[in-house]
Amino acid sequence: MIFAEIESKINTKNGNEILLLKREPESKNYDKTILVIGVFHGDEKDGEYLINRYLSQKNETKNRLLFIPCLNPDGKKADTRTNANGVDLNRNFPTKNWELSDKNEYFGGTAPASEVETQFLIYIIEKYVPDLIITLHEPYCVVNYDGPAKEEAKQISEITGYKIEESIGYPTPGSFGTYCGIERKIPTITLELPENSEKENLWNTNKKIFTYIAESY
Repeated sequence: MIFAEIESKINTKNGNEILLLKREPESKNYDKTILVIGVFHGDEKDGEYLINRYLSQKNETKNRLLFIPCLNPDGKKADTRTNANGVDLNRNFPTKNWELSDKNEYFGGTAPASEVETQFLIYIIEKYVPDLIITLHEPYCVVNYDGPAKEEAKQISEITGYKIEESIGYPTPGSFGTYCGIERKIPTITLELPENSEKENLWNTNKKIFTYIAESY
């Protein structure tokens, strides 16, 4: 069971649902809005596990928490990095550095924001104006950040023990981090989880992140 409201949803090309879930204080008065996103890439599934594990428990929050457990359900079902159109969603955002790339696993689409998943996420950013965004990826076991998120990255690094990396080490034109963090100045964390981690260990390492965003941030 998931203890969260379905705030919004859309269907993908293959008819799978993408859900935006919400948890907020009973009073409806909240300090900040935090957005957490799992499964940007269909072959990186552990973010969804962490989100659903957290939402399976009733916990208090002073903030409005928004969750997309799985942004790329088509890719998840196919076990591919890309979505059903063969697009890497993390290269499909309308940034100043977006470029038409080769059609490989990093293909950024035929145009910026060409994908329904990207359009849905842009809509959410514009409507809810989050104060912090965390995306859950794999497999580098680091805390990467874009925009004014140095302090948030430090807190998450202290919780997880994962080291902070300001650069992931390779170009990412059209990335979500550039779109939100660099160009819109929203603190944006890319939390790279370890690959093939045992689920209980993964949860025990990362569970206090949810306490942090619900109670401390």
